[in-house]
Amino acid sequence: MLVIRGKKLANPMKSLIVLYSYHHHNTEKIANAISKILDAQIESPMQTNPEELQKYDLIGFGSGIYGDKHHKLLFDLVEKLPHVKNRNAFIFSTCGAPILFMGLDKTYFNEYIAKSHLALKEKLESKGYIIVDEFSCAGHNTNSINKLFGGINKGRPNAEDLKHAEEFAQKLKQNLEHNKD
Repeated sequence: MLVIRGKKLANPMKSLIVLYSYHHHNTEKIANAISKILDAQIESPMQTNPEELQKYDLIGFGSGIYGDKHHKLLFDLVEKLPHVKNRNAFIFSTCGAPILFMGLDKTYFNEYIAKSHLALKEKLESKGYIIVDEFSCAGHNTNSINKLFGGINKGRPNAEDLKHAEEFAQKLKQNLEHNKD
C-alpha cells in the first residue's frame, strides 16, 4: 500500500507487454492501445529478460498469427521462462485471415483464434501462468497472393478494433484490481 500525504493508495498494478510485430505493425497498434490503459511497458521477446518477469503482476504476450499460431520468437522466449506459481498473463494477436468471409457473427473467426492461441496458452500454463483473458482482431495482410490485390483486411486494425482493445484492457485492469483486494 502506498501512502502519499497521509492518504493510503493501492499499489498500482505493474504490467508488461511482450510483443513481436513487424510487416504492417498491426499487433503493435493493439499493444499500444492496451498499454495506454494498463500503463504497461512494451518489450520485444529479444529484449525480455526471463528472470525479470517475476516483478510484474500481469504480462501480455502478443504477435500476429503465422501458420495458425503466434510468432516463433514468443515461443522461444516462453521456453526460457522459469516455472512460476499463479502468475497472471494474457494473450493477444492480430490475424490476417479473411474476416469478411468468416461470417458476420464472427463465430468462425473466434473459433479460429481460440485454436491459434491454444499452443501459446498451453505453453504458458505449463510454466505456471494463469491466462486471465485473450484478445484478437483482424489485421491487414499482404502476404503471399494477397499482395497482388492490395491485401485483405485493409485498414485493420481500425478505430473500432483499437477501442475494443482498450475496453479489453480496462476489463483486465478492473478484474485484477478487484481480485487483488
